Amino acid sequence: MAYTTILVAVDLSNESAKVIERAVELADGDVSKLFLTHVVEPVAAAYPIDAYAINMTKLQEEAMAIAAERLADIAAKTGIDKDHQYVLAGAAATEVRNKAEELGADLIVIGSHGTSGWKLLLGSTANKVLHGAPCDIMTVRVGK
Repeated sequence: MAYTTILVAVDLSNESAKVIERAVELADGDVSKLFLTHVVEPVAAAYPIDAYAINMTKLQEEAMAIAAERLADIAAKTGIDKDHQYVLAGAAATEVRNKAEELGADLIVIGSHGTSGWKLLLGSTANKVLHGAPCDIMTVRVGK
């Protein structure tokens, strides 16, 4: 079965290249089939409640801008068009599943940091994406 629309979820680490390389292989080298996404978790979740005086909206916007720049750099190395890049805000697994559904993706490719145990084998985000995904999922082992 040939995949026609592949959503590649990356964490913007150096290991993202390995995940993208595998997706390119699955697309038979046709990067027009690839869509890259990175999800920025809500900034407010990283701060204690009493830190609300900080302008969380501005921090979120800055985090999104930095992520978009980094995603564009990663995409440029593979030739993935700007209109195939998505920086989303929210819970990573939910946003990845929603974007896959919106695009009509037939495959999600995501990196996985394996250690031991089922959840650790897949990684927490990959594990959450797996449950309820609208299409096939491939996890690419990274970090080893």
